[in-house]
Amino acid sequence: MTAAPPSVEKSIWKNPFVYSGGILFIVAIYVGWIVFSRWYGNRQIERRARDAFVQKQQEQDRRAVEQMGGSELSIQSFYGNSQILRGQSAQLCYGVANAKKVTLDPPAGPVWPSYARCLDISPTKTTTYTLTASDDAGHSTSQTFTVKVQ
Repeated sequence: MTAAPPSVEKSIWKNPFVYSGGILFIVAIYVGWIVFSRWYGNRQIERRARDAFVQKQQEQDRRAVEQMGGSELSIQSFYGNSQILRGQSAQLCYGVANAKKVTLDPPAGPVWPSYARCLDISPTKTTTYTLTASDDAGHSTSQTFTVKVQ
């Protein structure tokens, strides 16, 4: 009877799966980094474009308000969809004259003095919005609008 030769254990570094697994891991990290950096770059571009659009719209609205003239602070319009179904969105629109600051409570997005501006809103329950316009002299005026959610 011949004895079996003693088994010799191979070093782990001689296993090709170690190298190919390591290479695949490095490639996966690299691809993940590329995907993340492109997503982040696109997000920054979209944010800058949105900010530029908002700034341009604010400037146009400010010029329109100035061109309308008059000296009395007033809320020209404040309206929207008065009834919506739960989960639906609606528009809430406003227009002010001679205001330097406009606030909306509860907040539904950025607001500023504008002769005609609409916001998209999605209340989850019946909500009463309060629009307040004020001028540099300390005068202010407010109006409310209720959106009923069914």
